[in-house]
Amino acid sequence: MSAAGTGPRYQAPARGRPRSEAAERAIIEGVMRLLEDGVPLAELSIERVARTAGVGKATIYRRWSGKEELFVDVIRAAEPPDPDLPGTSVRDDLVVLLESLRLRGLAGRSPALLHNVHAQMKSSPGLWAAYHDTVILPRRRLGLEVLRRGRENGELRADVDLELLNDIVVGPLLVRTVLNPDADLPDDLAERVVDTLLEGLRPAGG
Repeated sequence: MSAAGTGPRYQAPARGRPRSEAAERAIIEGVMRLLEDGVPLAELSIERVARTAGVGKATIYRRWSGKEELFVDVIRAAEPPDPDLPGTSVRDDLVVLLESLRLRGLAGRSPALLHNVHAQMKSSPGLWAAYHDTVILPRRRLGLEVLRRGRENGELRADVDLELLNDIVVGPLLVRTVLNPDADLPDDLAERVVDTLLEGLRPAGG
């Protein structure tokens, strides 16, 4: 998907105390309120987040090592959840994966929050790198695993380049959601993309 920027790589911190779901929810919702009020990411200090959420700074630092890790969790909370794959065929799995991208595209259009925050993230190399490593890369690996299973099961040609194919599969959705955010995202888009691609990817006689 998107290339990561340069900057420090995200590493999950060691957390020694039990986590309070209520406190985490208050903190994440506090960040969202500030973002919805138009506060830029660069101006969101841990002190300001703590005041908004009604917690102490130590409560935040027990759960997140700093702003970058917290913001990634906030963005993930605002996005649709990752899908459960049916595992019945490469077609079915790809349709589910692309449908999740379509839904994310729709979610990003609906509140200006996601669109604005994604744009701001790209200007922060460290934050974009953290988002890339914890959100984008796992999704890419999942797509590659689906394609690998399809090749091994004989659903795809044996000579297909999986890295390139993964880019080709997600490309149409990224064009319509990122490069051309006003493009149509019809309900059947995922199925149409997958079926069109698979016509040329099946083994001869398959």
